[in-house]
Amino acid sequence: MNKKDMIFQERLNCHHDELRWLYMELYGNDAMFAELCDQMYEYYKARKQKLHNRDAKRIKEAEWFKKKDMLGMMLYIDNFAGNLQGVQTKLDYLKECNVNCIHLMPFLDSPEGRSDGGYAVADFRKVKPELGTMEDLAKLTDACHAKDMNVCMDFVMNHTSEDHEWAKRARNGEGEYMSRYFFYDNDEIPKQYEKTVPQVFPTTAPGNFTYLPDLNHYVLTTFYPYQWDLNYKNPRVFNEMMYNFLFLANQGIDVIRIDAVPYIWKELGTPSRNLPQVHTIVRMMRMIGEIVCPSVILLGEVVMEPEKVVPYFGTVEKPECHLLYNVTTMATTWHTVATQDIRLLKKQMDIVNELPKEYLFLNYLRCHDDIGWGLDFETLKDYGMEEIAHKRFLNDFFTGKTQGSVSRGELYNDDPVTMDARFCGTTASMCGIETALKEDNAEKLEEAVRMDVMLHAYMLVQSGIPMLYSGDEIAQLNDNHYKENPQKAEDSRYIHRGAFLWENAKKRKEKYSVEEIVFDSLAKLEKIRRNETVFDAKADVYTYDVKENKILGILREDENTRFIALFNFGNEPRTAWMQEEGEFEDLFTGKKIELKDVELAAHGFVWAVRRK
Repeated sequence: MNKKDMIFQERLNCHHDELRWLYMELYGNDAMFAELCDQMYEYYKARKQKLHNRDAKRIKEAEWFKKKDMLGMMLYIDNFAGNLQGVQTKLDYLKECNVNCIHLMPFLDSPEGRSDGGYAVADFRKVKPELGTMEDLAKLTDACHAKDMNVCMDFVMNHTSEDHEWAKRARNGEGEYMSRYFFYDNDEIPKQYEKTVPQVFPTTAPGNFTYLPDLNHYVLTTFYPYQWDLNYKNPRVFNEMMYNFLFLANQGIDVIRIDAVPYIWKELGTPSRNLPQVHTIVRMMRMIGEIVCPSVILLGEVVMEPEKVVPYFGTVEKPECHLLYNVTTMATTWHTVATQDIRLLKKQMDIVNELPKEYLFLNYLRCHDDIGWGLDFETLKDYGMEEIAHKRFLNDFFTGKTQGSVSRGELYNDDPVTMDARFCGTTASMCGIETALKEDNAEKLEEAVRMDVMLHAYMLVQSGIPMLYSGDEIAQLNDNHYKENPQKAEDSRYIHRGAFLWENAKKRKEKYSVEEIVFDSLAKLEKIRRNETVFDAKADVYTYDVKENKILGILREDENTRFIALFNFGNEPRTAWMQEEGEFEDLFTGKKIELKDVELAAHGFVWAVRRK
């Protein structure tokens, strides 16, 4: 046995017993498990030497992704630079943004007009032709690695496009392929599912099943009718999807974002969300990765409240996802912007801060998706905020209907029956920069820019990895051009999925421009975060009570440094009531200050440090 084979065998031996036990618990199929192990070895052998070297390095530095210099940016390849080769030419710009992890939004082959933004995958081993090829992807990841940058991509496990080969063969009546989905020849079982399974898009895609008249069958479609849910009770589905996972990892991907994780396993008579078998599958996926491609980490997309999110980390002994999205904090942040009331945000940050430091969240202000108001309404009720009325208030605020609101955006999936809706818009437009520019109001613009920078400063202080949304670094505004495209016009999420404006990016060099102020401010904050030890993952983090419900205080502390950040979510100057001993340095301004009853401008912030 050569050295490379010995390494594989050692890794396999380390996980074999647990992996086999979990596999047999789900499937009870020795032959399929043996095939899985054989294929893992084949993908291991097919892995380039550069990637084997990367694996070896990161095994020694297992917590590489927890370093304080980690900064991500999510972007659409076509919007940002046309295609994969174009992105490669823009790596120097991304380095200038201090980004060392780029999340390429869905780029695998999907049918035009029925792609759900790329989440309806027709071929897991083919890039959309207009974006390039798998060879282009491998070249891009290689170029990123040369610049000490990581690459993240989406892996859509829950479903395929109806244009996928499996779906086409299922539609032709081939039993083997029909068994890879959920097919029923009458509506009896679908009706039973509907009794317990919530609807994801009750307005735009009601129900969880789609009737196929040409086949005279119903098929399970949790999201859109053209996205057919995979049946993970079939071991062939699990094996083949793991082979797709390993194929993509072998293109040089560093972070695999597992899309819609809680939905993967379905069971009649349940909500088909967060079932125990989901955790079994994610745990097996984690072990398969550690055997074949241990430098690759898993990012779980779990859009749930905190108590349902945390289990996806697994345990210290049996970990599942390396990273999870901090969805609840993100939504509560925008609630705080609208209400100017930090109480719920403080409560939720306390919950996150009390979790073991091994649990790492990805923090963000915006992503490619809409913002849903999955807030803690039980707590909000104690503050006098009733769910339906409060959701209406939030949506009115962010669409500019509330008196005094400067936010501009659009609703998504507005349901006239439940009065529920989600919200879309760029960070800059939500902060009022769009309004101020249209009104040519310098005072409003100054405050809107201050809010934008303050929110990014607040995001960068949180525990975990900060993720920027492409365009936010230059305060890019809403893009209404999507309304001119019939295939996008009905989906308001495209308002914040517009083309990256390179002409505006040039303005980051123009003194006093909005682009220059935001870009340079973020760069300064990111540099501070990289250089200060108090931003290490092992530092203690707490909220800090300043006796003012419009000001959020955050304390970070290590053995050498006491760092206090203050964020005024109010639209007027406020005082943080506090009496900290000793002289502090405001890291953002460089000034020496005392933290005694600190006055903050409207949407102002302070990053203050005292060396021990």
